[in-house]
Amino acid sequence: MKRRGMLAAGAAVALAGCVGYTDRNDEPPSSEDLVEDAIETRRHMSSLEARRVMTVETPDETVERVERVARRPPAKQRIEVLESTDPDVPAGSVTVTNRATTWEYNPSAETVDKQYHPNKVDTDSTRLVLETLLEDSRLSHDGTERIDGREAHVIETRPPVDDIGPTIDLVVGDTTYVVPLRATGDLEELDVSRTVWIDDAYGYPVKERNAISDDGETRHELTVTYENLSINEPLESGTFTYEPPSDATVVTDGPEPEGVFDSLPAAEDAVPYPLPQPDVPEPYVLDRVTVVEKAERFGTTATLWYNDPNVIAKELFVAVREVQRFRPDALEEIEFDGHTAYRRDGRIQSVFWACDDLNYEVSSLIDGEPLLEIASSIGCP
Repeated sequence: MKRRGMLAAGAAVALAGCVGYTDRNDEPPSSEDLVEDAIETRRHMSSLEARRVMTVETPDETVERVERVARRPPAKQRIEVLESTDPDVPAGSVTVTNRATTWEYNPSAETVDKQYHPNKVDTDSTRLVLETLLEDSRLSHDGTERIDGREAHVIETRPPVDDIGPTIDLVVGDTTYVVPLRATGDLEELDVSRTVWIDDAYGYPVKERNAISDDGETRHELTVTYENLSINEPLESGTFTYEPPSDATVVTDGPEPEGVFDSLPAAEDAVPYPLPQPDVPEPYVLDRVTVVEKAERFGTTATLWYNDPNVIAKELFVAVREVQRFRPDALEEIEFDGHTAYRRDGRIQSVFWACDDLNYEVSSLIDGEPLLEIASSIGCP
């Protein structure tokens, strides 16, 4: 089993806000209602701690990992491997991620990979996978079972045929799980089954099993279960910081920021140009300012991050650069307040424009945000 595969199931399962389906009527809730409630719970989840058990079974081997997981969506996570039969991810491995940095400690190699990602856009992948499950999959309710001592609804799902492939986006994971399938010739002949258990009282997934079979033979089965969950409770101070062991070799990658600041005045001394003060719609508030100084030909980039404190991963950002990083010929040319600008549609919605020696960008992953109005409030300072 490849380390890439096992590491991919990295999201927490959330329980928050008591629903109590069986207490409110005699009829079981629909599968669609259960998933819709899970989406809403995830949208407002503030923290999670749990013991996570992951098992991967193939015809050749079975690999299991037991981990302690803490999360503060969308960006902060700590995973400590307590037990493992995976030689690539031994017991004692630690992964800690915050907004700007990820540390990965491998005790066997006595190394720490430290990756800087100060301008990584954070999405709530778990919520997005749930939304895709609701929109694209065929769902059916298959009774209830007890998971970690709690009543849970069993939801059987079937993806559309054209979605069958060698990857799985986990409901209880925040990245794609790469399935190590051997070539079978025709993907449409694969039998893909997915079962999700949704806690009755809290209305959120607590277990998931994915199985891929070929002519009755299971080629790959992945099961993830969360136990001893604590949701929306205070986390221990320092959970998302990491101090490498004194005997470990630290290897760094990515652009180390000049600083991550909590206000515009605090960031002003770190940049060689004035910072804009954009008008952003309520309830957005400034979360942080990141300053990255790259090679001379790229100059200094300051990024102002604004988020909605009431919704996970609802954020937009304003970037100021000394060097143009967009291609006008690949974008739609528009105009605002007499300025020529360029619009990008897609996963990230953006408006780019140049002003004297600086280049500006306003972007969001949320459709419908007033990017032009924000750009107009900046103009050409």
